[in-house]
Amino acid sequence: MTQIDFYTHVEDKLRTACRLAAKAFSVDLRVMVCCPDAAIAASFDRLLWTTPAISFIPHALASDPLAPVTPIVIDYLGAEPAHDQVLLNLRPEWPPLFSRFQRLIEIVSVEDEDRRLARERFKFYRDRGYEIRTHDLSKPGQ
Repeated sequence: MTQIDFYTHVEDKLRTACRLAAKAFSVDLRVMVCCPDAAIAASFDRLLWTTPAISFIPHALASDPLAPVTPIVIDYLGAEPAHDQVLLNLRPEWPPLFSRFQRLIEIVSVEDEDRRLARERFKFYRDRGYEIRTHDLSKPGQ
């Protein structure tokens, strides 16, 4: 069953997503990043070129021919997943193929609307029997 983690009280969703993608890459995990639109996908792509500043995280858009062999894949069109390891969801709704993945990461900002939508996703997963872990990033050491 898919392991689901919610990272809450996040000030900057894209930077946090980059940090989590970099951490997964550092332990040889592949990540598919599910973005809500082309603009967010482009912003995330730009951030991966500079985060962290002293290294490079290989990544590609899902439409790129190299996506199947790239550790971090950025998608906003609902492409067929190239792997089944980690799905990082930046969309306001649950991703339709999340159960194909070993792990799902949800990032929740401090904004009221984002928190409301995250509660809906949380309830959706919980009602289907998934165990959910939460990580409050406003607390030190999380």
